[in-house]
Amino acid sequence: MEGVLYKWTNYISGWQPRWFVLDGGTLSYYDSQEDAWKGCKGSIKVSVCEIQVHSSDSTRVDLTIPGEQYFYLKAINAAERQKWLVALGTAKACLTDNRTKREKELQESTEALKTKMSELRLYCDILLQQVNKIKENDELGETAETGIDTGNMVKSTCTTFLKTLEECMQIANRTFSTDVTTHSSPGTPPVAAIKPQRVPGLGTSAVVVHESDHRGEEAVLVATGSGPNGSEPPVRWERVKETVFSDIRLDEDNGIPTQQFLDSCYAIVPVLDKLGSTVFAPVKMDFVGNIKKIHQKLVSNPDGFPTLQSIVLSEVQMNLAQVRNSATEALLWLRRGLKFLKEFLSEVNAGEQDIQAALNNAYGKTLRQYHGWVVRGVFALALRAAPSYQNFTAALVSQEGDELRSDFTSSMHNDLGVYLPAMEKQLVILDELYEEYSLESDEVV
Repeated sequence: MEGVLYKWTNYISGWQPRWFVLDGGTLSYYDSQEDAWKGCKGSIKVSVCEIQVHSSDSTRVDLTIPGEQYFYLKAINAAERQKWLVALGTAKACLTDNRTKREKELQESTEALKTKMSELRLYCDILLQQVNKIKENDELGETAETGIDTGNMVKSTCTTFLKTLEECMQIANRTFSTDVTTHSSPGTPPVAAIKPQRVPGLGTSAVVVHESDHRGEEAVLVATGSGPNGSEPPVRWERVKETVFSDIRLDEDNGIPTQQFLDSCYAIVPVLDKLGSTVFAPVKMDFVGNIKKIHQKLVSNPDGFPTLQSIVLSEVQMNLAQVRNSATEALLWLRRGLKFLKEFLSEVNAGEQDIQAALNNAYGKTLRQYHGWVVRGVFALALRAAPSYQNFTAALVSQEGDELRSDFTSSMHNDLGVYLPAMEKQLVILDELYEEYSLESDEVV
């Protein structure tokens, strides 16, 4: 659906007509229908917003994501508003039904994948036993016939093992290759790709405010020229609403705000998509699953768990910290996953342009020690599909071609120079917490 609605801009301009388009579950608006080719001025995802009908104004409807976005809208008349309400309600209902169905499919596929992984471990154990049997037979000088029989058993086990591994990948390809936003918990703003932050050191960018609402500005960052003479064309950066690790402000006791930390974790997930949405799907599934476990703990008592430390200490006191699927265990694995991503980005920031080598080095420093033979094999398989440096950097930018600009590399290093130290500081705090309460685990999966 599309048409004209009046949008509240600010106390100076008041209500202004805008051209609105509802498509694919997203409501976008433009200055006018004629100016739609210039791109939308803003948008809101219907599936995560609240639709509120005004109590006294029969033409008004408010769309809100508490603490994130506020769209105050007016239709031309009550009948027109009713049409928009029906369209918005239908879109929201369809998206909610689809999300529920998707979550059910995700849960079923997760269980199927876990079952297959258990089978892989079993076949791995059998394979090792058979190899040891061959070694024993060789030492004892058994007959050739015995050796042939044992060899056939090993061959059969290897075939079954590889077939099961292929089935694991098929489940991952079929289930987890969709966009990461389908994994977001209800009420969580959709995850967007990481885009360059505005760094004061660049010095040449300016903020142009087009409109404002009750919450703040709808700002567009425009680089007025990155070269010394401003010779390169302007780059239009999308406004990034996600919280990132460098935005987090610790409390006086180095407490890490729970919600901001989880938002920052959601914001880094798209890096895994850039590495290969299919082959890294199991990694992403595990990463997002741990975020959700901690989020569920938070929503159970938002006032009681303002920081990550408060969650861990609560479970320590209740002897739940080392229970399977506890928030403390989820944070343990989430922390390990973040260390892997931090090491990978650090390798890239240090100048490593071989993405496969950067991933392998990061894996060796962080996750490898906690993974058994099967999981290491899956990761080795994923490494083969790692993108080139050029394709990886091209996937990170918000506008095609920006990775070719002369200032792209310096901008990326500046951004990572702010982002990575903040991320490392929070990981060190969590390391000290887990060490203090002896919560580390050497369990291999």
